[in-house]
Amino acid sequence: AKPTPPVVSGPGRRAEPGQSVSVTCTAGGFFPKDIGVKWLKDEAPISAQQPQITPGRTKSSYNVSSTVTMTLQRDDVRSQLVCEVQHPTLTAPLRGTYQLSKALRVPPSVCVVAEPPSPVEVNKTVNFTCHVKGFYPGDVAVTWLENGTEVKMENTSRLVETRQGLFELRSLVEVKATEEKNGSVFACRVVHDAQ
Repeated sequence: AKPTPPVVSGPGRRAEPGQSVSVTCTAGGFFPKDIGVKWLKDEAPISAQQPQITPGRTKSSYNVSSTVTMTLQRDDVRSQLVCEVQHPTLTAPLRGTYQLSKALRVPPSVCVVAEPPSPVEVNKTVNFTCHVKGFYPGDVAVTWLENGTEVKMENTSRLVETRQGLFELRSLVEVKATEEKNGSVFACRVVHDAQ
């Protein structure tokens, strides 16, 4: 009996570059017991743990499970894992795929730039720009704080995808430099991927 097409599943939660994740490939319903499982990352072979072969639902069938553990990198946002299952009943291997972006969280770098830089003349307008760079996935919430208190401001922000597949965002607010705002501190707060 031929094996079922392999199903590849990743971790339940995202991990950051430098952390390791496990990805598992399963297939079932095959006979005889001999089966081969190969892993590829972006078409290059990678090593995995010894496949676990267990009895299937019927007496004369088997299931296989193979797990690969790897350390994530920033550029894995574009990487794909392939699990190849080889069996005597198959003319060509069966393939299951997994996009590593599903397992990856890359936190942003954040900086605020004021234009013009301080000190500013009274009643002049100051533009504050919050640069949020190099993050994945693309869901991010930016709020502005004045002296630690959230301020509702008209802020224009746009999300762009970089060539590397990461995201960046600029959030801009305009503030009038009035007397009472002298000494005020403006900050932007970034919440990424509901963290």
